[in-house]
Amino acid sequence: MHTGSCLCGGVQFRIDAALAPITVCHCAQCRKAQGTPFATNTPVSSDAFQLVKGAELLDAFESSPGKQRVFCRVCGSPVYSKRESLPDIFRVRAGLIDGTLAVDLVAHCYTAYKANWWPIQDALPQHPEACTPANAAPGIDQADTP
Repeated sequence: MHTGSCLCGGVQFRIDAALAPITVCHCAQCRKAQGTPFATNTPVSSDAFQLVKGAELLDAFESSPGKQRVFCRVCGSPVYSKRESLPDIFRVRAGLIDGTLAVDLVAHCYTAYKANWWPIQDALPQHPEACTPANAAPGIDQADTP
């Protein structure tokens, strides 16, 4: 089990499952949504994601047709994103999860759109477009697209 929260602590959640590998998304939408050069995401089954506190503080923005970015409306922390085409998967922002994570980063996605001022300096696979099961490590699924 893992716990996590937004910056103000108003939204708290629990993940009742092992975490899947973390991917780094460099697409322009993730950069804008995070205010950083990339987003770090772990796909979580919607059944394993339990909101403990703060449901009334969550709001969502449809950043592209069929994709919702869910965030805390008090502090603005992005909590997860979800797609209509993958209703059972939440892409939880790994930085919100408490403690030490026993899961690794496995790939960089959408590197064709990365911020020119942020060099990728690790040896992880780099994919110019989406990370998919065919081009990334086990545990990556179609939720790892912008």
